[in-house]
Amino acid sequence: MIRTLLGLFYIAILFSCASERCDERSSWIGGEIVNPKLDHVLLFHNDIVVDTIPLQSNNFFLYESNDLKEGLYSFQHYEYQVFYVEPGDSLMLRVNTVDFDESLTFSGRGAPKNNLMIEMFLINEKEDQLLSSQYALPPEEFQAELDSLQDIRWELLTEFKEKHQPGPRFAKLMEANVDYDFFARKELYLTANASNYQRNEQLPVPASFTAHRMVDDYDDCDVHAHYSYYRYINRLFDNLAYEQYQDQGRFNRNSFRHNFLRMQLVDSLIDHEHLKNMMLRSNIGRYLINANNEEEERNMLDLFMNSSTNEDHKLEIQRLAENAMKLTPDHIIPNVALISYDQTSVDLHEVIRRPTVFYFWNTESSNHYKSIHERVASLKSDYPKFDFVGINTGADYRKWRKIIDKMGYFPSREYLFDNVEVGQEKLMVGSINKAIIIDGSGNILEGNSNLFYRDIEAILAGISQ
Repeated sequence: MIRTLLGLFYIAILFSCASERCDERSSWIGGEIVNPKLDHVLLFHNDIVVDTIPLQSNNFFLYESNDLKEGLYSFQHYEYQVFYVEPGDSLMLRVNTVDFDESLTFSGRGAPKNNLMIEMFLINEKEDQLLSSQYALPPEEFQAELDSLQDIRWELLTEFKEKHQPGPRFAKLMEANVDYDFFARKELYLTANASNYQRNEQLPVPASFTAHRMVDDYDDCDVHAHYSYYRYINRLFDNLAYEQYQDQGRFNRNSFRHNFLRMQLVDSLIDHEHLKNMMLRSNIGRYLINANNEEEERNMLDLFMNSSTNEDHKLEIQRLAENAMKLTPDHIIPNVALISYDQTSVDLHEVIRRPTVFYFWNTESSNHYKSIHERVASLKSDYPKFDFVGINTGADYRKWRKIIDKMGYFPSREYLFDNVEVGQEKLMVGSINKAIIIDGSGNILEGNSNLFYRDIEAILAGISQ
């Protein structure tokens, strides 16, 4: 009963602020997190944290400000989603972390705009699944498929504008959202087909198919902050980079050549400073997580430091690069503190007895920890010279131990990070399928392998000889 009354109290505050009695300059954002995974909600604007809002005992949060400017914001509670605010809005959101995007709803003043955005987001996801089987179509036929879907989207937006009469800034954002969703799909079509053509043989694409590349009149920060534009611009620059080397090899998004060319293009073609800095940061960050060559990583770092104007980004990437280079071959694996099954603190170096494969899992993803342990069991049977050591990236010791007991995993080969943030940073755990292969002395043989890639078996077989 107390929980219900508290929830009604928050709702009453928000809905009372939708009335004319409220200060038109004051904006309220609040809501309920069902099945919370953290004790707070992060509020962002232009990729900068505006505030950390604590969850109350009833899983509600509330934030008021007289300084929120009209535009796109985002909130993060384990997962992430965007919303739109105008001065005087009083938004109540409700989201269930079990089904984050599908469960997200808004109420209160400003709700229709945000419910439209989440509806568009979910439509886009469903359309992506539908289109995944259409990339083998010729360009003209694929364009026809896109046109029919885009017509439906325009009808939805037109109906919304007629009913709710949104302001020009929000209307422009949503028009751009529709455009860039479909521009991104055309770029993805080109990427998907790039690997299907042999060297010196190109997909025959009419000029009209890429005419959208001339359209970039949405130069305000709202559009740049929206995932539809960011998704498009990233796919575009992947293709522009590939066009620089397509006569020399296949498309490889993780290669040094691809990412070096991509960063050079970003630096030379994008004038908007914030967007350029964000793309440079994203580009090198993704590259470093997958890289495995110290000299190439240094070259990428030099290019980034000379291109970015954001000093905070430079410090962040400098630290990331230093950690990445420590995971390249012939370095000793970083020594991080672990917690054993019996809750004893041990150093990672202490668990190394012979050639070892370190892999990672989390208690929050049952499908993943089951599949990765099945994969480990298979590899262990085929390559008995190696130890396979699992490191959990969660912080709940009791839950982790309970899963080990329930699933019958070997306690002596399972550990927990003592400090999750430090452990993940030092070992560069950016992928849930990441594997680090070392010899019996702790020397890194492969610092960025993937437990589910075929080449890991060739690597293990070669080392076993």
